[in-house]
Amino acid sequence: ESHSKGSEIAPSPVVHVRGLCESVVEGDLVEALEKFGNICYVMMMPFKRQALVEFEAMESADQCVTCGVNEAVYIAGQQAFFNYSTSKRITRPTNADDPSSGNKVLLLSIQNPLYPITTDVLYTVCNPIGNVLRIVIFKRNGIQAMVEYPFWSQKAKSALNGADIYAGCCTLKIEYARPTRLNVLRNDNDSWDYTKPFLVRRERGKGRQRQAILGEHPSSYSDNGYGSHCPLLPLPSNNRYKRSSPHDAQEVVAYPLPQTSSYMGHASSSSVAMVSGLHPAKMNCTRIFNLFCLYGNIEKVKFMKSVPGTALVEMGDEYAVDRAITHLNSIKVFSKRLNVCVSKQHAVIPSQVFELEDGSSSYKDFAMTRNNRFSSVGQASKNIIQPPAAVLHFYNVPPCITEDELQRLCTEHDVPGFIKFKVFDAKPSSKTISGLFEFDNKTHAVEVLTVLNHHQIRIPSKYGVLLQRE
Repeated sequence: ESHSKGSEIAPSPVVHVRGLCESVVEGDLVEALEKFGNICYVMMMPFKRQALVEFEAMESADQCVTCGVNEAVYIAGQQAFFNYSTSKRITRPTNADDPSSGNKVLLLSIQNPLYPITTDVLYTVCNPIGNVLRIVIFKRNGIQAMVEYPFWSQKAKSALNGADIYAGCCTLKIEYARPTRLNVLRNDNDSWDYTKPFLVRRERGKGRQRQAILGEHPSSYSDNGYGSHCPLLPLPSNNRYKRSSPHDAQEVVAYPLPQTSSYMGHASSSSVAMVSGLHPAKMNCTRIFNLFCLYGNIEKVKFMKSVPGTALVEMGDEYAVDRAITHLNSIKVFSKRLNVCVSKQHAVIPSQVFELEDGSSSYKDFAMTRNNRFSSVGQASKNIIQPPAAVLHFYNVPPCITEDELQRLCTEHDVPGFIKFKVFDAKPSSKTISGLFEFDNKTHAVEVLTVLNHHQIRIPSKYGVLLQRE
């Protein structure tokens, strides 16, 4: 591939950088590229391994792009490639790039948050760079947080933008925030004012007498500035409630045990998700269960009579809701885009039950179903939590079922057929088979999973088919 494309796009002070290594942070780019001239702003695109870098002067951008064409430019030890951006300026909040505006608040978007994000976790990550004053976490559009420092927060943005809190996940994308000060009413998992310990703060004892669950002590922390490329925290162990050994106690963040779903502090920590954008004729309680059960136990599902196409889904805990928001918000199901957010309700109450368009009930209790997949620690650890994809894993299918019969099952239920089919080798004594379906795209796969997950195959024995994204 030729990388000498700089001339095809009109010159711009904004340079598009690609070919970055995993876990590269903003500071790595600044360190490698400031030799070309002053850099005013950096926008990281962690999962694309790309970034936008805005130089103060057009000449600096020219030098960067030209140099990248003529010789290898390394960022954090890996060769990167440069081109002019089609943007002339990186969009950011008003005055956010102006040091004289004294912007002290950072907006953190946590991408791929497979593990719970709390004030304790963020304090552990952000405080080493500078004294954190206040943190507020909110879950309107995925998992985001604002962190307030006592000074202009450019240093923290540079050190953390693009970093993984845990290996391969919980990646930080950081911008300056519009507010200049955060207002915190209480100290808990979702907000904390470190200048006001009396806001329900627990005593300052070592570890605050809580169980530490963020796994073992990290094997290595690098003090050599940027480019350490290790996660900011060690991964949680499979058993989230494991007490770490005494010598680790000071090294891991102290973390509260999850509450039961009946008790929640306030709306941003509810175990109830609100789902809107549901197809009125094709979505019902069971189909919501089929889709959402991949991310946590489902207790109850209720469609709201007053808001058509909207349902409340009570899940096993607030972390299940976080996972559902992360992976299902904005996906398309039956040509309608879902919106998934935290509900203000703390439980689903079966009031105003009515009949949906397909004749089924608007309310269903799933608390006792055997199809919930997170009912024990052992069972939960087998679940692979990931976003929708074009390949589904199927299992618990009778061996006598043929590919044609499975294709016909899709046709009969008015969902897209698969384009590739693979059966895993099974023992001759096995009573079921498992394998993979591949579809044209992830939207087709989501619709098949929504309709056919847990479908009972009517043959002489009692098998059902279970589908899961691979």
